Amino acid sequence: MPLAHSLAKRPLRALRLPAALRGERGLLIALALFVGALSILPLGRLAYAALFPKGVFDATRIVEILGNRRIFEATLNTIWISIAATLLATVVGTLAALLSALSDMRARTLWVFGFVLPLMIPPQVIALAWIQAFSPASPILGPLGLALPAGTRHPLYSMGGIILLLGLYNAPLVFLSVRASLYRVPSSMLEAAQAQGARGFPLIRDIVLPLARGGIFAGAALAFVSSIGNFGIQAMLGIPARVPTLITLIYRQLNSYGSSALNDMALLALLLAGLTVLGMALTAWLGRRSDQRVDATRRPPRRALGRWRLPIEATAWAYLLACLALPLSALLGTALVRGVGQPLTRDTVTLENFSNALFHHDGIRQAFGTSLLLTLGTVAVLIPVAVALGYVLCWRPGWVARALAVASELAYALPGIIIGVAMILFFLRPLPFIGTGLYGTVWVIFAAYLSNFLALALRPILGGYAQIERGLDEAAQLAGAGIFARLRDVVLPSLAPSVMAAAILVFMTAINEIQTSVLLVSSRAQTIGPMIIFLDEAGSSTLAAAVGCLMVALVLALMGLSLLLGRRLPEGVLPWRD
Repeated sequence: MPLAHSLAKRPLRALRLPAALRGERGLLIALALFVGALSILPLGRLAYAALFPKGVFDATRIVEILGNRRIFEATLNTIWISIAATLLATVVGTLAALLSALSDMRARTLWVFGFVLPLMIPPQVIALAWIQAFSPASPILGPLGLALPAGTRHPLYSMGGIILLLGLYNAPLVFLSVRASLYRVPSSMLEAAQAQGARGFPLIRDIVLPLARGGIFAGAALAFVSSIGNFGIQAMLGIPARVPTLITLIYRQLNSYGSSALNDMALLALLLAGLTVLGMALTAWLGRRSDQRVDATRRPPRRALGRWRLPIEATAWAYLLACLALPLSALLGTALVRGVGQPLTRDTVTLENFSNALFHHDGIRQAFGTSLLLTLGTVAVLIPVAVALGYVLCWRPGWVARALAVASELAYALPGIIIGVAMILFFLRPLPFIGTGLYGTVWVIFAAYLSNFLALALRPILGGYAQIERGLDEAAQLAGAGIFARLRDVVLPSLAPSVMAAAILVFMTAINEIQTSVLLVSSRAQTIGPMIIFLDEAGSSTLAAAVGCLMVALVLALMGLSLLLGRRLPEGVLPWRD
């Protein structure tokens, strides 16, 4: 009785963690377990399955698989497509950044919004929109007499079509990186060059571009990583065109052979990861060789376009018309008719496809519901984790914190299909204490989202920490507040705008995600991202177009919400703000 009475009086003290696991040390341990279980261990399992499929290293098997003619062709296609698309994205993105950052172009904010918008739209939706826009049955070009003749092979179903679409899709990545570099160019250097007679193109070539070269290479690295891992565009265009790439080969092999092909596909995923890291390392090395560090006290003034204003502005808006308005209009036109190729007239317009997508198609409704729940869960988990990890990185740095940041960045930078293969391998076998595997359930997709999007949630929050006065946290610590109390009462209120931005970015990315989940969906767990590919492959192109339009509407609504909150957010957090 005395013992029971004592425990009843102090129930909480009996359940308290040891002192070594409380406070900041406990927080760091919890973060290490989170990142380790969801990023480091799955990727390690992938590497082990690729190199040691039966517990021993087999060089003969590796040479045999990688030397296969089909895999060799897919590897060469992947390298060539990624390099060519990166070059196109770099040229287009750099020109757009120069126009936006250094000229007095009118309606610049609206143009920047339109230029960056495709980056926010799922790539499979962009691919479907372009397919509908330039097909012989185009609902926009057809009535104008500009469509291809009936029976003509679609021009985008080719390697050139894949390169074109990947390059234009990734141009905003280069644009954002180069624009940030241009804003750091000292206006005094430009004024000195102009005083020496430098004008126009020579000024850009000899002064501006060398100073922004680091940003150009950083943008090229982002474009390369995005190109090599962009499943939506490669699948929508490459599979019908019979242009194999590593990412589509992994997808088709796993769909055909299932878990029996996992070890071989793990080797291909490791090869894809190696190409990604090699491309990033090469561009980083080139960027360091050409690094020109400058400190700008103020942004360079915008130069008047003068007599070139009209042709330059006309070209800029024509680009948006051809690359954004035309494809999205064609997507909407296809969604408003009952069958592909049917002319869009007052008599043929119907909302039947939208009605089916929203209310009558059980697969679509279940996929959207699953995606919504997964996305909300991902935001709910990652935002607190990112706030805690940001605290450690900014105010308590150390080698463990840096290792966690590198692991989270690696999981985000690698193509999503690699994370998908890693999650299958890691969660296929029964887990300890559970007795069953998670593969084929919604939980494995949830784990992949948590791994893949942690770095995305962290970036706006790190920007918010840079604007917080650290003395507030130190004063609260001196007053006796623990780490979790300080995070809740001191840090979180100050970080609220950045937290909101991080939540919006994660929500927008995860709700329509396809790169990771395309290998993880099953009859029990469907998400809305891969649904467009599945519908299009099944011949339901008009229904796929309706789903794509709904995705675009959701993206626009979220971007509009972020613009309403834009003035309270740290500068540079939202990429579509000028």
